[in-house]
Amino acid sequence: MNRSPNKRTDDDRPAIWTGYGKLVKLFREEAGLTQQQLADAVGYSYEQVASIEQGRRPAKSAFTEAAERALSARGALRALQEGVDLAKFPAFFQDFAMIELEAVSRFAFEPQVIPGLLQTEAYARAMLTGHYPPPDNETIEQWVEARLERQKLLTRTPVVDLSFVLGEPALHCPVGGPDVLRAQLLALLQIRTLRNVEVQIMPTSYGYHPGLNGPMVLLETAEHRHVGYIESQDVGVVISDPEKVSAFGLRYGRLRSEALNGEESARLIERAAGEL
Repeated sequence: MNRSPNKRTDDDRPAIWTGYGKLVKLFREEAGLTQQQLADAVGYSYEQVASIEQGRRPAKSAFTEAAERALSARGALRALQEGVDLAKFPAFFQDFAMIELEAVSRFAFEPQVIPGLLQTEAYARAMLTGHYPPPDNETIEQWVEARLERQKLLTRTPVVDLSFVLGEPALHCPVGGPDVLRAQLLALLQIRTLRNVEVQIMPTSYGYHPGLNGPMVLLETAEHRHVGYIESQDVGVVISDPEKVSAFGLRYGRLRSEALNGEESARLIERAAGEL
């Protein structure tokens, strides 16, 4: 098969995109509109509307809201938007992304790079463009959009308790080049001012600590379900076994206690940014 494994074809279009597109077409035809007339009504191009109806392109929230009004869809399209957005993620991440929507707390350790929830658009694009095998440009844009959309978790109501412990190497790995990294570090300093977000740095000089076994996420849902998540080399695993999740909690508690506190971490981030 002579195509990138990261490029979507008509055969592997997410079913939710296809179903959403069929529903748009049904409402459009019931309203007596052509694709061009709908495009004019929602402020999109004819090609974009055609692609959405055919399930080749995912609808953005702005399209959905405009189409709801233009087609009197009575909330039917809006009800599908969450699923449309989830399908933009790589398949291995979609199960955890769905659980993450229900989070009341989320604690994460990342040793090497800035985690997705904290990434600037430029940093995220550099990370995803460097993926191998190389994704096509459309897939990269969908992944970037989905990653930035996830960041609503930072400011969502009800508030989510968020803790990030980052390995010091993440402050120095020049993803996207020095300018992109500097902007990312300054963004970290801004994010840490949110009252529900804590960012701590684990200094390299500390030596051995539980995080050296790799990155991990510990999450609690509104129903008080506790899950862990680990990811490496395009493989993501949701962990629900109580004993294993408990071990994650113990390890994260140790990491949090051994890392620099918030103010010390901020000073280290400022120093790293100043060196670029």
